[in-house]
This record gives sequence, C-alpha cells and structure tokens, in this order.
Amino acid sequence: MFKKQRKLVDNRRKLVVVGDGACGKTCLLVTFSKGQFPEVRGPHDLKYVPTVFENYVADIAVDGSNLELALWDTAGQEDYDRLRPLSYPGAQVVLICFAIDSPDSLENVKEKWMPEVRHFCPEHPVILIGCKKDLRYDAKTISELNTMNQKPVTLEDGEKASKDVGAYKYLECSAKSNEGIREVFDHAVRAATTPAVHRERRCAVL
Repeated sequence: MFKKQRKLVDNRRKLVVVGDGACGKTCLLVTFSKGQFPEVRGPHDLKYVPTVFENYVADIAVDGSNLELALWDTAGQEDYDRLRPLSYPGAQVVLICFAIDSPDSLENVKEKWMPEVRHFCPEHPVILIGCKKDLRYDAKTISELNTMNQKPVTLEDGEKASKDVGAYKYLECSAKSNEGIREVFDHAVRAATTPAVHRERRCAVL
C-alpha cells in the first residue's frame, strides 16, 4: 500500500496558474482538462465572478511517462492578493498568463506577477503564456485597442518580455480554437521534471 501511494505521489505534478483577472487562465485550464471551451463572461459582465481558487486534475502522457497534473487556478484581482499565496506551496511549475489583446496584462507580468512568483517560488520554472492568440488579428479587438493608442501584443513582444523576466519558456495559445493548448502542458510537465531544477525545494509561503 505504501509503495502504491508513493508511486501516485511520484507521478503527480502541481501546476499553479496566475495572471491578471480575465486574461484567459480559466479557459486555458478548462479547455485542457475537460476538452471543451467554457462559456465565459468578461470582467465587465454583471454576472462575471472571478475565480478565487479552483482545482482541476488531468492525466497526461509526455515523453513516455504518464503523469497526473493538479492544476490550480487563481484569482488575479487585487482583492485576492492576500489569499493567492496559499496556492503556491507544493507547486513544481508556475504558468504566468497574460492576454494578447491586453498589453496592460503583459506589463503586469513584469510589475506584479514575476516578482510575486519569485518571492514564493524562487527556484522553480516559470512559463510565460500569451492567451487569446486568436484575437491578435481580430478586427474588433484591433479597433478597440486603437482607441486607447494600443495594439495587440506581438510574438516579439512576448518573447522579449519572457527573456526580460527570466522565464523558462514563452508559449502562445488560444483556448477558443484549441491552438497550442496541449503544447503548454507538455512543456509544463517537462519543466516540472527537469533535473536542472531542485525539485525538493518546493514553493513555500514565506
């Protein structure tokens, strides 16, 4: 029994996802774990309720290994800044998400999210994820951003930000079209199991 339980623990990886509210975190996790794009509400919808903590579990086979991923969704709003650190203990890899249709959310990766993650998970791999890739060339999105003298985040913008903050990798995806979703979690698993990172030093509340 002990060996069986030990094996289950050895085959489990905890992944925490952070980023601005409504940047696409929940859609990313639901699309991957449940295989379908969820009904979503924007932050200006009166019925929109931000995630506080939500956990998903998904099985994944990567490079010949079968693993169980414990996926932790978190709230990006400032109201939950004091609660969010409770999600970090035990994590082995962190995804920081931003929305390609929101340059401000990318700026917050540098100003807020990477400093927070590095405080609680100083040794662990962080993957930067550009969500909502399908909106990069969306006419309505481009028009709305133009009114604020902004434009969608480019691939080059994302790659530069990833390098600037020292992320393990930069990836883009679209939960709506399912593009790049599987690749995100394949790379997350590889990052969580790479021997270059000391896995015994897990994220902790400091």
